[in-house]
Order: sequence, then C-alpha cells, then structure tokens
Amino acid sequence: MTRTMAEETATRWLEENAAELSKWTSDIWHLAETAWREYESAAWYVACLRAEGFEVEAGSGGMPTAFAASWTNGVGGPAVATYAEYDAVPGNCQAASTMKAPRAGLNEHAGGHTDPHSALGTSALGALLAVKAAMQVHDIPGTLKFFGEPAEKVRGSKPIHAAKGYYDGLDAMISFHPCYMLPLCNTVNWDTHCGAAYAMVYRFVCDHPESWLQRAHGLPIPQAHSAVRAPGANDALFIMYNTSKALRDSMLPHIGGWSISEAILTAGQATADNLPARLSEIQYIIRVSTVEMAEQATLILDRNAEAAAKLAHCRVEKIWVSKSRPGLANHVMAELVYGKLAAVGAPKWGERAKAIAREIQSNLGLEPMAEPFLPDCEKLIDPHEAERILRRDLPPSQINYTSDDYTEMCWHTPTARLYIARPMLTGPAGHAYPDWVMNALGGIPETIDPMVICASMTIAHSMLALTQNPNLRAAARREFEARTGGIGGSKWIPPLCDYEAPIGLRWPEYVTTVRGREWWIPTAGY
Repeated sequence: MTRTMAEETATRWLEENAAELSKWTSDIWHLAETAWREYESAAWYVACLRAEGFEVEAGSGGMPTAFAASWTNGVGGPAVATYAEYDAVPGNCQAASTMKAPRAGLNEHAGGHTDPHSALGTSALGALLAVKAAMQVHDIPGTLKFFGEPAEKVRGSKPIHAAKGYYDGLDAMISFHPCYMLPLCNTVNWDTHCGAAYAMVYRFVCDHPESWLQRAHGLPIPQAHSAVRAPGANDALFIMYNTSKALRDSMLPHIGGWSISEAILTAGQATADNLPARLSEIQYIIRVSTVEMAEQATLILDRNAEAAAKLAHCRVEKIWVSKSRPGLANHVMAELVYGKLAAVGAPKWGERAKAIAREIQSNLGLEPMAEPFLPDCEKLIDPHEAERILRRDLPPSQINYTSDDYTEMCWHTPTARLYIARPMLTGPAGHAYPDWVMNALGGIPETIDPMVICASMTIAHSMLALTQNPNLRAAARREFEARTGGIGGSKWIPPLCDYEAPIGLRWPEYVTTVRGREWWIPTAGY
C-alpha cells in the first residue's frame, strides 16, 4: 500500500524522534504509579502537551490525575482522538533487568507496569505528535483530542469522562492496547469487544463498639479496658470476603473469562491493642458480559455487605469506583486500522533484544533459544481469523469477552480497538514464565521499543486517514448510528456513571517519610 504524503511526514517524524519516544516510555515505566495516584505521570503528560501547543485541562472530570488536551489546525475539519493510560499495578515492582529484582530503593510490593500502560500511553502520544506535524506541513484542517485516563486497572476514568461529556462531538477514536492474550496480537477487534465492569468499595465502620453488649450490673470496673467489645470492622470485612466467595465460586460460570476479584484497602484496628477495628474497606471488581449481569452480581454483594455489617455491629457505606458499559463494534473503523497496520507491518525484534531475551532464559535455567520471542509477536492476524479463534471456546450467546473501559468511548463515537504485540518469550513445551519476565521486558528499551514504534505508526496513519477522508468518516458514522440508533437512540446505552471520582479512598501509593520515598508498605529492613 502506497503511503500518502501526510503519512510519509508522520513516519519521518516518528523515525527522527524514536530515541525520544524510547526515553519517554522508560520514564513513565519507572514512575510506576498506581490507580488514582499517578501524580508525576499525569504531570509529565500535561507539561509535554502544553509544550507542544495543546490546550490542556488538567484534572478533567474532577480527577486530579486525568487530563483532556486539544489542538486545532485551521478552520473546520473533523475531531479525532486517542488517549494515554499510565497506571501501574500494586505488587508488581520489577527492575528493567534480566533477573527478578524490584526497582532500586523499593520492595516487590510496590507498583509496576504489567500490560504495560507506560508504553500504551507513549505509543499514542507519539502518534498524536506525528499527526500534528503532518497536519501542519500539509495544511490539514481538524482538531486532535488526547485524553489522560488514570485508574484503568479499576476501570476508573473513562466512565466519568463519558458521563461528563468529554467524548461528545468526536468524529472517531482510536484505542490501543499492548497484546495481553492470543489471538489478539497484531490485529484489531472485530465483533467481540470487551464486556461490562462494575467496581465498588464497601466500607465497614464500627461507630459504637461499647453498645455491643448489655453490660451486667455490679462489675467492679464497668468500663474496663479488657471488657468484651463489638466484633468490629475487621470481622465485618472477613464475613463479607468469606460469604462473597460463594458468588464468585458458584454464581459465575467458569467459562468466558468472567470474574469477581477483591482487594482489601485498609485496616483500621488500634496497634497492638485489644480494641475492635473501627474501619475496614474491601473493593470488588466485577467483569462480565452485560450490564444486567453486573447489576445482578452487585445486588448480591450489597446483600452480603448489609448482612456482614449487622453481624459485626457495624454500618456499611458503598463507594462506586466504576460502572462501565460493554463494547460496541465498528467494522469500518476496524478495517481502516487493520489496513494501516498491514501496511506498517508487525513489529520486529533485533539481535540486541534477542540477546536480552536469551539472558533471561539462561537466568531461569533454560537453554537459550536462537529465536527466543514468541513467533506470533512478528505476525499479523486478520481480524476475521482472530474473531473465529476467539469465538471457538465462547458460548454463542456471549457477545463480549474480557474487560477494559475503552468500551465507554464506543457509545459516543466510532471506535477501533488495536492490539500490537508486546515482547513475549517462547519456551519449551509446557513451560510457563514467571510474571516478572513480561514486566521486565516492558521496561527494557530494546525489547519494548519495537511495539511502541509499530503502534505509533499505525495509530498515526489511521488518524490521518480519518482527518482527510470525509467518506470514510461518514461510513463509520452510519454504522455507529445503525448499531445504536444514534446517541440517545433506542439501542444506545447512556453513561451509567452517577458518582464522582473515588479519589478519597486509601488507594496504595508512594509516600515520603523520614526514611525517604517508599511504597506505602515500608521497604525491606523496616
């Protein structure tokens, strides 16, 4: 496929700035800030975009680590968008190394990029700036929008941005994610997009532990410190955790990738004392196919929380984290983006990257391989074939699979979902690599940069086609309206978000103490 002049300009910009893109990816990877606490990462993007001439609303949607950026060239023209994510995952701290080790000065419980969102964000940013350069050189009118989306791991920001109107008025959106499962590798989603996700925190508070018992008359010390008190918040949390396992183990079928996961956020007991815990919090995230399934699971969790609170002499508060809609296909957008990917070609890993991969294999006691990367990493897979493989093990009635909140954008503008191979190692039959290996490969420039450049070029060329081809935009819009009935139409699902960003919860984060900067769990030695 012959490149247009605008695509040539964007490609040249990416080639000339490849070293800078590599540094940006590494910088965000090493920050490894987690959900709702990505302060330095968000500030980095805001400063970069403002330096590039974008108007940036920092803290968009009431989220301190979100942003919404816009740049317009000329008069008129379409508005096309993409976005960055930059949240890491607690408990996955790994150095950019060929051996298992946390990043310097931290322990393994700190945040680390697993997908990695560090490269997701800089790939989209590189594409955005390359498109901006091409629009300036070739006098292409239009508006570029770029969103900073924190807390994707808890499906946090996009439902809020959607409900507050940030995606309204867009002509198209490109969503990119590093490959996280086969066959979604160097391809785009066709029909089976990600499903719904609900997330919430149940907070148990024991306000009056002293009222648990009817105290007996005649005690020598009526308010004795050692007197029996209410079970308290820790007991409520334990009851909730234990009883809700029945929901996870019995209600949800063990097929189709649906899950309910929990995380304990805080413990409010007195230190080394016999007083009851006054505060505890547990988060649940429900990943299912439809909103109806999410509502049913939530109903049961609500009942369990109320019962647990009563049993432990507490009250319960419910704090919403996410209500995310299932995804919506757009074949016009999918064909466009896959066509541009086919023209760019799959990423390729050079000899230096292979040497690093072999070193990892050797450190794990494996025989180093001449070709250590999974062959699928350097191959394209047609979206129809990927769809066929994906559907092979799914029930016919299941229309969505896995979970990601890019799905919010699908209900506001024609959207394509792109997957590019991240570095993944092959190995002997039956061998499973430990998680730290993929995390490390996402932070080593030689191994992650090929994905970044491939993704950036594909997104950039797709966005340029959308800015220059009104017939393409019109076709994508017609399909969007046919699938939804138009925004507000009979088949359209409106935003579900009816809550503010849950930024006040005790999310894990980096802190500064007299010992220096550390993860909220003290570093080794303390």
